[in-house]
Amino acid sequence: MTLWLISPDQTRHRLIDRFTPAFYVSGPDAVLHRLRDAAARQPHALACRAAERMDLWEQRARPVLEIEVAHPNEFASWTRWVRQFDISLRLYNSDLMLASLYCWQRGVFPLARVEAEADEEGRILALECRDTEWAIDYDPPPLEILRVRLGGLKGIDPRHGSPFGQWTALEIEVDGRQMELDEAGEPAAVAFQHLLARHDPDLILSDWGDATILPKLREQAAKLRLPLTLNRDASAEIHESRARSYMSYGRILFKNSATTLFGRLHVDTQNSFIADKCDLSGLWELARITKLPVQYCARTSTGTGISYMQMELAWRDGVLIPEQKAEPEDPKPPDELLIADRGGLVFTPKTGFHANVAELDFVSEYPSIMARFNISPETVNCPCCPDAPRVPELGYRVCQKRRGITSRVVERLIAKRGELKKCSARLQAGILVASTGPPEGGRYTDRPCSAEAEKMQRYKLQRDALKWLLVCCFGYTGYKNARFGKIEAHEAINAVARETLLVAKEIAEDRGYEILHALVDSLYVQKAGATRGDYEALNAEIAARTQLPLAIEAIYRYVVFLPSRQFEDVPVPNRFFAVAEDGALKVRGLELRRHDTPPLVARMQQEVLEILAEAHDFPGYLAKLEEAREILRRCEESVADGSVAIEDLIVSKRLTREPREYRKANQTAIVAQQLFGSGVRLRPGQTVEYIITDSDNRVPNDRVRAYALWDGWFGYDRRKYTELLHDAFDPLALVRCENFPRANGRLPKSTGKTRLY
Repeated sequence: MTLWLISPDQTRHRLIDRFTPAFYVSGPDAVLHRLRDAAARQPHALACRAAERMDLWEQRARPVLEIEVAHPNEFASWTRWVRQFDISLRLYNSDLMLASLYCWQRGVFPLARVEAEADEEGRILALECRDTEWAIDYDPPPLEILRVRLGGLKGIDPRHGSPFGQWTALEIEVDGRQMELDEAGEPAAVAFQHLLARHDPDLILSDWGDATILPKLREQAAKLRLPLTLNRDASAEIHESRARSYMSYGRILFKNSATTLFGRLHVDTQNSFIADKCDLSGLWELARITKLPVQYCARTSTGTGISYMQMELAWRDGVLIPEQKAEPEDPKPPDELLIADRGGLVFTPKTGFHANVAELDFVSEYPSIMARFNISPETVNCPCCPDAPRVPELGYRVCQKRRGITSRVVERLIAKRGELKKCSARLQAGILVASTGPPEGGRYTDRPCSAEAEKMQRYKLQRDALKWLLVCCFGYTGYKNARFGKIEAHEAINAVARETLLVAKEIAEDRGYEILHALVDSLYVQKAGATRGDYEALNAEIAARTQLPLAIEAIYRYVVFLPSRQFEDVPVPNRFFAVAEDGALKVRGLELRRHDTPPLVARMQQEVLEILAEAHDFPGYLAKLEEAREILRRCEESVADGSVAIEDLIVSKRLTREPREYRKANQTAIVAQQLFGSGVRLRPGQTVEYIITDSDNRVPNDRVRAYALWDGWFGYDRRKYTELLHDAFDPLALVRCENFPRANGRLPKSTGKTRLY
């Protein structure tokens, strides 16, 4: 295994550590005996020994054959050899990522502080970790970073082309300097190689580097016969994975190709969910916690991270890790299936304007349920606890004798996230301030010290990264390919969550509060004259009763629940906006939250809401509404007189199929076929950008134009964009004090019969 270390004097070291990964095989004794004999005939490649490992589902030790591979790069080929030896054999621990398996065996993790001893040839003699992945305060890695992006608009796929040639230059930042490489000077590959040689960066941080920048630089360097040393490790080859489309939660998504380097890191923010959402601080946190290689961690899903955390815990417990999900769903009669196969509980809201509303939110509810009640795939309906407490509605049992793997993983994540929150609160309470000097009038203004502010931001990004892990850990209990998944665990968590929400509702109503809305893990409650102290008392009572952490997310001056777009008298659960006591906005389901809304429309709605947020009551809301109309009027004028920037009119849509598979000429299909006709290869899940040119034109191709193919003479549809502005403004203007009755009548009640708490 090749390791790269940075010493205290900032010297980079390439070291080699001996690593012999092992996998396990179970099957008939006679077949295992023949396999062992066959493996013994392989010269110095395999070492076999009989062993016992725990079967998670049967909760007993199973005799297996342990096969240790001398050369890690041959690990995959030897597992294939065993699969082909006899179809009756089952393999375990055979498809794990070797880098993660090395970390488990050596007790290290990516970006950890270690103490190493090596010989003159760089072979590691001793390696000791001086760090823990559960540390709260740790220094970010001292990496030399080279940032590179294409000039022009961010977020627009450069492979689709550009109407203005905006992507001809490379913008680079390194060592505090910014520069631009374009075709006016020397070829970009030559200049880029010069920067690599001069600065020798540890990390290349790019926008569109995976699919566009690095492949184009390599292509140009090859034509010039120039060695482009993207890899710091000359003995390794650059690895390029293929792009693919896949289905997730009913949506078609697209995973771009990835360019992985050796000896230095490459992270593409356009191809990394976690780097985009949580910056590098969040990525460092995830790599440390999950023990996944940094470049892989940047491009994979957080669900993979949770899966590897579970597998590490199983490995340390001596539990066999199957190649595929091994536990099928228990057979159920139809009536039981109807009860079990339900999700979270949602109460439709009371539409309209509501003042003095508190939002009570169960903190990481689903992970907290898994940790608090020990709900894990192997603990649900275990054979060892026939008299265990029952899950509400379903009657499933939960093991009382052993802690589940999933429960143990999430409780550590919850604990670390909670500690980060406490550190942020302590930092906020004792934050250093620096006076900016007396302005006019002799008053002083205080601002946070930059070092403390940076630390608070780092804590926030670390918490956000852990939150994404916790968000997906529940879904993985029912995921069809999860190694340790079981649908009954998924159903049990949902059932406890539904019961918890009903109990919270009943407590609030018994204390005279009205439930305006409830959404899976949060309640919006209101009571005339209630103070913060009253809401805190209610919050504490619900938390004590349910034994789950509950927090006051916010107390709002007002909340506006909006009806369906199609029917003004039909409430919908996730379309509202709220204004907290400090004026902060919370927006759900409106145009500014949608990825396909033109920037002009999103910005207009944001500015309107910021003006409305200045109101404290309904008369104030109506007064501010008149002020907000001026923003709508200005936007209408810019659309009418052509002064609006064309970039502010871009509509983005995700493809759901191949361009030639569309049967109806909707706008997305037209744009996809325009790009396809111009030579752009498109895949389901990719995003296309376009301008609406004439939405009612009888010729489909003239209704919209792909942004990459747009030119000024096409113009844009002024009427349609004005209509979109009104669609975003009108729901805010139609708010009334009166509230519609609930569509679903009386709210359900808790079962009151079977509970885990």
